[in-house]
Order: sequence, then structure tokens, then C-alpha cells
Amino acid sequence: MALIKSISGIRGTIGGTPGEGLSPVDIVRFTSAYGIWLQQKNNSKKLKVVVGRDARISGEMVSNIVVGTLQGLGIDVIDLGFSTTPTVEIAVPMEQADGGIILTASHNPKQWNALKLLNKKGEFISAEDGATLLKIVEENAFDYAKVDDLGAYTKDNTYLEKHIQSILDLELVDVEAIRSKNYKVAIDCVNSTGGIFLPALLNALGVTNIVELYCEPNGQFPHNPEPLPENLTEIAKQIKEQGADVGFVVDPDVDRLCMVCENGEMFGEEYTLVAIADYILKHTKGNTVSNLSSTRALRDVTEKNGCEYFASSVGEVNVVAMMKDKNAIIGGEGNGGVIYPVSHYGRDALVGIALFLSHLAKSEVETCSELRASYPDYYISKNKIQLTPEINVDDILVKMEEKYSNEDVNNIDGVKINFESEWVHLRKSNTEPIIRIYSESKSKKNADELANRIIREIKELF
Repeated sequence: MALIKSISGIRGTIGGTPGEGLSPVDIVRFTSAYGIWLQQKNNSKKLKVVVGRDARISGEMVSNIVVGTLQGLGIDVIDLGFSTTPTVEIAVPMEQADGGIILTASHNPKQWNALKLLNKKGEFISAEDGATLLKIVEENAFDYAKVDDLGAYTKDNTYLEKHIQSILDLELVDVEAIRSKNYKVAIDCVNSTGGIFLPALLNALGVTNIVELYCEPNGQFPHNPEPLPENLTEIAKQIKEQGADVGFVVDPDVDRLCMVCENGEMFGEEYTLVAIADYILKHTKGNTVSNLSSTRALRDVTEKNGCEYFASSVGEVNVVAMMKDKNAIIGGEGNGGVIYPVSHYGRDALVGIALFLSHLAKSEVETCSELRASYPDYYISKNKIQLTPEINVDDILVKMEEKYSNEDVNNIDGVKINFESEWVHLRKSNTEPIIRIYSESKSKKNADELANRIIREIKELF
């Protein structure tokens, strides 16, 4: 069993004893802390919270507990039922709610579930607010409402249409251009809520020829739900056999997007943001942001369009903070997460699909693979070093920074060393004694060699 409490929420495997798995007791305590935190921030005024969930098997059970706990605190609940992370994010400000909770463990396997916590802007809570919430959990500082003050409950099934309409209203989403291409599109929604939202979005965009894989929202994931190449063999096969122009793959809560080309080859989740940013920058000049562990291709595309790129610490909340600070017009993460502020400050695969299809339809190339070939090729190697508990990870990172002080070094989140045509990023884990080592170069061989060289140098230090 596993239970992880962090400043961004709580996640764990369903079952087990309280404190060891995501048990009903843990769900009540963490939801209660979130509600108390909201009351403290709002001087105990009557509050309203939006709740939505993916299609996990445990989703109904977790939702019932979360909703009931919020009502027990005197908080009104708007329940979106089957939803997506970005849908809940846009619903919070639309409803003028005080916060939101998304019940999803994102790309984790089916035995996992989690509570993702939002503020009144529909954005993930800050590290500072998360620390306050954790303190409430530890102190059991809960105070529930009396019978006449219990929260109200409302079920709202309108946000599928509202989310899609907000996407159609985006200036750079060109429905006519997409419709004119008569695309055949394959989708893999891992039997979660993408199976509801993607077909509806594609139809609204003028795509009527859809090859649907795993679109039944029953929570029985047919393969590892993380949209990585090794998990996408079935859709790649179907694309070639059925002559689809492109394939879209999303994770269970539909905030990550991966494309597969017409020849069955991966577009590459690192290049989801790159392609969409290229399209945005061709029409709107401005800054871009991704995290330190994302591909350099975004920087290249940004500078090619005469704009400026910035790198943030790893984590969506950090990307959003820097996007606001640098007034970025597009940003996200190399895991297929696209954040388009004109829509909202959150990763949104649905917005990504609409913008990508607009880009493909209006580009000078005919195929998805030709579009991918228009971008610089980089390869990322992901590694880690297991350390013994007595080793001082921070000291090792300082020594590596000193060793490469003549290079372009960024130390806002671990140590990232930028070389002329490649980089390596060293980060310590917050939960276990390991150093994560991500490297990128112009070939897989070079990326692996760079990582191995850095690993040897680190090991020499201890």
C-alpha cells in the first residue's frame, strides 16, 4: 500500500489501514483540511467548491466521501461527475466558486486515486498554501457544521459543452480549416473520461471520421495509462491499418496529450508543446516557458520566431508562476502538457488537440510526420542514481555546479548544465535518496553518453 501526502494534494493506493493506503479515513481528513483552509482564507463565508472525477473504479466511492465531507463542513458542492482536470479548472471561475477538487491519480495505474486541489482561480494551490493545509491535517484542526448549516449539493452535467464551446471560441482554433481537410483521427482514451470528451470535441471541430480505442469510461485501463511510446503500440497499429491521418492519446484525466503520426511513428510527447507553441508564435509574438527537464526544441522554435524562452522549476505550479511572471503566451511541460493562458492556466489536452489540428490544417506540409520533421531533433535520456541515506545529496549538487562553473548553469531546481548542443539536469528526489539525471542531445547515443559521464563523476564524489 502507498499513501503520499504533499503540498499539491494526497494520492495513494485504494485500501489498507489509515495512513498506509488511501483509506476513507484519509480522504475525510484531507478533504476536511482543504475545507478548513478555504474557510480560513475566506473568513468563514459561505463557500462553494466544484468537484469532478476521472473514470477510475474507485472514483464513485472517493467522490461520495469528498462531497459528503465538504457538505459536513457547510460547503456547497457543484458535482460535475465524469469530467477532466482542465474541465474542473475552467468550471471553478465560471461558477465563481472558491475552489475545486479533481479526483484523479493522473497517469498512475488503476489501484491509485488522488485529490488534486485548486484555488478560486481554478489553478493548483501554491506550495505555501499546501504547507498550511498539511499542518491542518497533522493537527486534526477540524470543525464541522451543525445540521441547519450543512452544504447544498448540485449536479451539473453542462460542462462538457461549456468546455468545448470555450475552445471553439479561441481565436486560433480554425474549425473551417480543420473541417476542410476531412481528417480521419484515431484516439486512445484508456477507458477514462477522455472517451466522453474527445469524440465530442472532434465532432465540434468538424472531424466525423473517428477511430475509437478504449473509449468506454469504466476505469479498466487496457494498458499502462501513461502516454509513452511503449504503451501506444495498439493505436500505432490501428492508424496504419485504417489509414488515419493522426492519433491522439490522453491520460485518464485528459491533461496530457501525445500524438502518433500517420505512419505509426510517435510525434513525441516532448514535441506536443513544441508544435503548438510554433503555431501560436506564428500568429502571436510573445515569451514561452517550460520546465528545466523539457526539450531544448521549444527554445529553438521560440527564438526562431523572434521571441524569448524561459525555464522554470519542475512542476505545473512552477511553470504557471513563471508564465505569469514573464507574461508568456504559451507554456507547459515536456510530458505532453500544454498551458494556453488565453484559455486558462492549466494543462489541457483538449485545447492542445484543437490547436494542433488547426496548425496541421493550415501548415505548408500535408502530413503529421512531415510536420514533426520540420522541428529540430533532440533525444532525452532519463536516469537516476540510488544513494545511501547518509550521502548528502545537496553537497553533491553543489560540487557538480562548481565543477561546471565555466558552463551555463541554472540552479533554481537542482543543477542544470547547458552545453552548446546538449544539457544535463540533476535533481534530488523529495521522497527517496536518489538523484534524477535527465540529459538531452542531438542523438540518443550522445544523450546516453552524457548521462553516463555525469553518473561516473557523481559516483567519484562519494
